[in-house]
Amino acid sequence: MLADLIASLRIALASILVCVVGYAGALLGAASLLAPESRLGRLLEIDAQVVGARDLAQAFTRPEYIWPRPSAVDYAADATGGSNLSPANPQIRERAEPLLEALGATPENPAPAELVLASGSGLDPHITEAAAIFQADRVARARGVTPGVIREAIEARARPIGPGDPARVVNVLLLNIDLDRIAPAGD
Repeated sequence: MLADLIASLRIALASILVCVVGYAGALLGAASLLAPESRLGRLLEIDAQVVGARDLAQAFTRPEYIWPRPSAVDYAADATGGSNLSPANPQIRERAEPLLEALGATPENPAPAELVLASGSGLDPHITEAAAIFQADRVARARGVTPGVIREAIEARARPIGPGDPARVVNVLLLNIDLDRIAPAGD
């Protein structure tokens, strides 16, 4: 009986080592060889300081920055996910109203839906070019430049979503870094 228990524990330990440690190590090793830049989330450094990750959204709330999509998980990479709220849920409206006000949206000038509705993961680092341009006037005022300067930066950073798709997206973090270089905001 004791021999059976010891044999079972050995099998369990061997399984853990192979399936957990070995498998994770093999994946990290393969990622290091095949995509060395991406394996750690494509961290972005400025002056030897990590300022964010290219593939994960982060909160920007100051008026001189382009804002990302809202996040149902407060941009926490360890808690990705949507809110699971129905479109008819009153909490959606309650969450959207202050965002719409902050964005300066009106019935005559409606905000793109993506600026008030969270993405499925809560960490989407991109917004459409149209959503970024919607924010250009606010950002230009806060930075003391013309909206054209901001629009040019947005257009320069915009990339196609995919082959044959006319829609274009911008990475919010990279765009905001560009804006800090082009038109530094006063603190």
